[in-house]
Amino acid sequence: MARRKKIKKRSDLWQTALFLLSTIGVIVALIIHLWVYTEINESLIAIEIQNSTVSEISNEIEELKSSVERLSRPDVIARKASDQLGMIVAHPETLSVKIPTEMISAL
Repeated sequence: MARRKKIKKRSDLWQTALFLLSTIGVIVALIIHLWVYTEINESLIAIEIQNSTVSEISNEIEELKSSVERLSRPDVIARKASDQLGMIVAHPETLSVKIPTEMISAL
């Protein structure tokens, strides 16, 4: 009878130890799962932020290109030069060269 109690006690001890180890294992697995889920979620948020930043920068680049194209037109350049810098439009000069008739006949 004492031997049966010892065997039963030992069996109960093993079952309790196995239950505790499996419970601890499940808890550790859940903690690891939650940690991995959190890391993935943070990575997705960072990717979304980067995508929105790329979109904003692309829009700014397009606006700047449009502004450069608008400002590089000749009429805009001439207006800004006269209004802001006080420059005047250069008019072509006419030069008159008189060639003697003797030189014309020699050609």
